[in-house]
Amino acid sequence: MSVSPSSSAQAAREGVARQLRELRQDAGLTLVQLATMCGWSHSKVSRIQNGKTPPTARDIAAWCRACSAESRAPDLVALSRDAETMYQEWRRKARTGLRQLQSSYQDLFNATRHFRVYSPTLIPGLLQTEGYTRAVLSSNAGLLGIPDDSADAATARAERSQIIHRAGRRFVFVIEECALRYQLGSSDDMAAQLGHLLTAGALPAVSLGIIPMSTPNRRLWPQEVFHLYDDALVSVELLSAEVNITQPSEVALYETAFEELRSMAVYGAAARALILDAIEALPGAQAPDAA
Repeated sequence: MSVSPSSSAQAAREGVARQLRELRQDAGLTLVQLATMCGWSHSKVSRIQNGKTPPTARDIAAWCRACSAESRAPDLVALSRDAETMYQEWRRKARTGLRQLQSSYQDLFNATRHFRVYSPTLIPGLLQTEGYTRAVLSSNAGLLGIPDDSADAATARAERSQIIHRAGRRFVFVIEECALRYQLGSSDDMAAQLGHLLTAGALPAVSLGIIPMSTPNRRLWPQEVFHLYDDALVSVELLSAEVNITQPSEVALYETAFEELRSMAVYGAAARALILDAIEALPGAQAPDAA
């Protein structure tokens, strides 16, 4: 599977650009004429109508006014804003703090009924303990060069994760076995995290699958971290940014990939055994009672 992670955002930008170009053409204006009417350089008009530069709300209003199509401006402004929120850099999203970033997902979580998460290297956020979360977010803060409020952010994530106990929702997690082996935080923090997986994986609304490192003849290699919210949104986590995908064909592709990865995972007692092995491998840690 090979997909440009920002392709949905670019497609949306190009859609806005195409509509603006068509407005200019329908109005019978040349590129130079529209630029003159708006007080811009012709190169700016070219960049906007070719999707190279995202227009501001003021740009769109001026463009529509020049084309005698003022009524189109509100919808185009909304479309342009949607396009720009598809690809969001972590530094920008976390500029008000990591705690606020955690809280910003609350409305999305409340609206979602079917959560599907694939993670190759980390325990998914909904299954994280506060100690593990602190280690993850503190490392992220250092990498991104932003203030470290990971302790408060970990509390906020734990509060948000309580949704896993609310009725009417289904959670399906698929993780690679190596996510159990990468130690984040102290050995005690990691042992507590893995122990929590044993408990959370047994919840009625939760399906926890683990793809063993020894899986022979894999049909699909490890992918980027991605979350499926119902069948309408895919959120892909990159090192520098979060990509939100809503284009139906791309959402369907991630659904297909998720089902393929899920089919390679083990569940129940087999998954529990992998978690217990990971706990026993921690320095100085003891596995909980497997009964």
